[in-house]
Amino acid sequence: MKCDLCDKPAVVHEVTISHGVKKEVHLCVDHAREAGVAMPGQQQGNKLISKFAVGGKPNVMAPRCPQCGTSFAQVRQHSLIGCPACYDAFEEPLGRLIERAQAGATHHIGKGVHREDQQSKRQREERQLMQALASALSREQYERAAEIRDQINQLSEESPEESAEGDPA
Repeated sequence: MKCDLCDKPAVVHEVTISHGVKKEVHLCVDHAREAGVAMPGQQQGNKLISKFAVGGKPNVMAPRCPQCGTSFAQVRQHSLIGCPACYDAFEEPLGRLIERAQAGATHHIGKGVHREDQQSKRQREERQLMQALASALSREQYERAAEIRDQINQLSEESPEESAEGDPA
C-alpha cells in the first residue's frame, strides 16, 4: 500500500466505518507523524481520525471558524466550541458527531411528565382520608365520619392487595 498523500510506502492503515460508509486512510511515516499518530516507542494517541474526519487531508482541507480561527480538529480534541460562530462553521461535522454521541437523536426531546403511580396515589388518598376521619371524630361530626369511613372502605376494596393501615370503624 502507498500513502494517500504521497507515493511512499504506507505504514499506518486506519479503517473507519461511519453511517455504513467504510473509509480507509493509508499514511507513510512522515504524514502519520504530521497527523499526530503515535509510532512505536512514542506516546499513544489517536489524532488520525480527527485530522481526517472533515476533509480527508490533515489541516490542509480542515475548515476553520471565520471568527475565532478554531479548527474542527481542535473542537474534537478538546470537546469545546471556540465561539458561537463555530456552530455555523462546523454545522455538518458537528451534526454527525452529536448524532453519533447521542445514539441518533439530533434534537432535544425532553423528559416525560412524571406521573404518580396508582399505588402511591391510593396510599396518599388513604392517609388524607384517615386524617379527615380522625378530625371529624374529634369534632364529634359522626355523620361526616361515617361518610369518610365509607370512602376508605371503598378505596380499600378497589385495591385488595393493599391492607388498610388500621381499622377505620
